[in-house]
Amino acid sequence: MEHMKSLEDIKNIKIDPNRFIHSSTHEEILKGSTTDVYFLRTMDILREMNLESQIVTAEIFARKSGVFAGVQEVINMLKDKRVEVWAVDEGESFNAKETLIRIKGSYSEFGVFETAMLGSLASASGWATASKEVKEACGDKTFLCFGARHVHPAVAPVMERAAVIGGATGVSCVLASKLLGIEASGTLPHAAMLIAGDTLEVAKVYDQVMPESHKRTVLVDTFKDEVEESLRIAESLGERLYGVRLDTPSERGGVTPQLVNELRHKLDHKGYNHVKIFVSGGLTPEKIRILKDAGADSFGVGSYISGASAIDMTMDIKEVNNKAVAKRGRIPGLVENEKLRRVL
Repeated sequence: MEHMKSLEDIKNIKIDPNRFIHSSTHEEILKGSTTDVYFLRTMDILREMNLESQIVTAEIFARKSGVFAGVQEVINMLKDKRVEVWAVDEGESFNAKETLIRIKGSYSEFGVFETAMLGSLASASGWATASKEVKEACGDKTFLCFGARHVHPAVAPVMERAAVIGGATGVSCVLASKLLGIEASGTLPHAAMLIAGDTLEVAKVYDQVMPESHKRTVLVDTFKDEVEESLRIAESLGERLYGVRLDTPSERGGVTPQLVNELRHKLDHKGYNHVKIFVSGGLTPEKIRILKDAGADSFGVGSYISGASAIDMTMDIKEVNNKAVAKRGRIPGLVENEKLRRVL
């Protein structure tokens, strides 16, 4: 696809008055429509100076350490351009100022994509880094990403994909799961219980309609005391009950370690040692460590990942026609990184 190369091209952008969402389409990104306008202004000036075809080498680095994600989208932006690209693998940890991507070619081939490339890497790496922090807190326990409801639907799959790169066991968003080639994960919402009026009745039908391979996990904080409800359901479903989910709202103090500990002991006392305790609701790495020690087996994490700050990314021109260059304050020439590998 031919991308924009001049301020004049902006005049050709037409917005459909019936446009459904305000996010960019794949085609708009590939055309360069999400660029900062000054890159198009740069192209007009370089063209006037007969410099638009100068061969340059650019490097992308981060302002702080983290987990690298978003690389595949950058590759997709550049795969039909006449450029050479090296990149660090997704999922790799990186340090501040470490070279993460190197691009060599005519500036007119890729300069307009700087905004989109940096944004893709910054957001995804921020989410992946937060996910790694959660994974470290979980230790040998698992966690699912429940963050889709906290971000714009256009980027929910991007966020949940980044969460898996960072260490999440699974995701709740259907499209994210399809992109990752895994099954979407989740239990049941409070809506099901509230509409039916009885958690146990919902649990019975849930057990009946789900395939045998499904791990039956029931939400237990809608109507009754969480321990009482868990024991009712465990008695009814028996060995078919895989786990119970605690999602006690903040209005009632949230899920506490005391609640988890009591539930674990009373389930065990009644012979339901096989029933797992799944916890969700406003979890942070600190809370996860405490609840894990109290007996929780798995976690659903949303806003800690979805609300993570992007990791600022910067792209610098480091060579022009193989001559080392740099802006003031930066070191001229390439910054080597043994983790870089050729991707285009």
